[in-house]
Amino acid sequence: MIGRNGPGPANSAGQMPGEALRLEGVRKVYGAEGNRVVALDGVSLSLPSGSFTAVMGPSGSGKSTLLQCAAGLDRPTEGRVFVDGAELSGDGEAALTRFRRQRIGFVFQQFNLLPTLNVMQNVVLPLKLAGRKVDRREARAVLQRVGLGERLDHLPSELSGGQQQRVAIARALVTRPRVVFADEPTGALDTRSARDVLGLLQESVHMSGQTVVMVTHDPVAASYANAVLYLADGRIVGHQTAPTAEAVAERMTHLAEEVERQRTMAGA
Repeated sequence: MIGRNGPGPANSAGQMPGEALRLEGVRKVYGAEGNRVVALDGVSLSLPSGSFTAVMGPSGSGKSTLLQCAAGLDRPTEGRVFVDGAELSGDGEAALTRFRRQRIGFVFQQFNLLPTLNVMQNVVLPLKLAGRKVDRREARAVLQRVGLGERLDHLPSELSGGQQQRVAIARALVTRPRVVFADEPTGALDTRSARDVLGLLQESVHMSGQTVVMVTHDPVAASYANAVLYLADGRIVGHQTAPTAEAVAERMTHLAEEVERQRTMAGA
């Protein structure tokens, strides 16, 4: 993985071989003149296919904004985003929605399952919305992978939180996306359920070659990733490979102290 700030070089296709996600000089500014907040400050990065990257940083560092811009849920003020070599462009919301449905999967902290649909119906919904053929055998196979092959007819209210999150992962994987974005996917789960969910995300990388980008505040969750990308004040400030929970926790402690020191100096 390559992470840096400021615009970086790009070839004509905007992609390097084996690259799943690329950001070039992405900047996101909220608010009007005089009350502007720079959430992302010229971030560039490249993530290879089949990688699992955790994104971490203190509160207000821009990690959720990074995920939203990379996933096409929000538009950068400046810069370019490429997923699987194709640019997320400004061709209208309908085109952006089609792009997301073809190349991107999402897993959110609050599951976002439809309460009136059963497990199978929730999982195949993205295929129906994309106008793609629904292969129920494939959907059943994905649900078996996440340990819910016997719960196809259950409603979300009849499942535990961990089971609901596994349904959400199956829903994200059934379209075979190039990149799966996960926003605090274990934040609402107990320790055992969180471990199961993180193992499933690892499996989607190792067995299916998918690319996972996960925002988390939990060093234990980050330790399941191949690498950790650290943000502070909208900029990439560090990169760690083969992370352990202890090393991540120590890095986050130092980063939070440094950010607080700089903010104190700026306000002095």
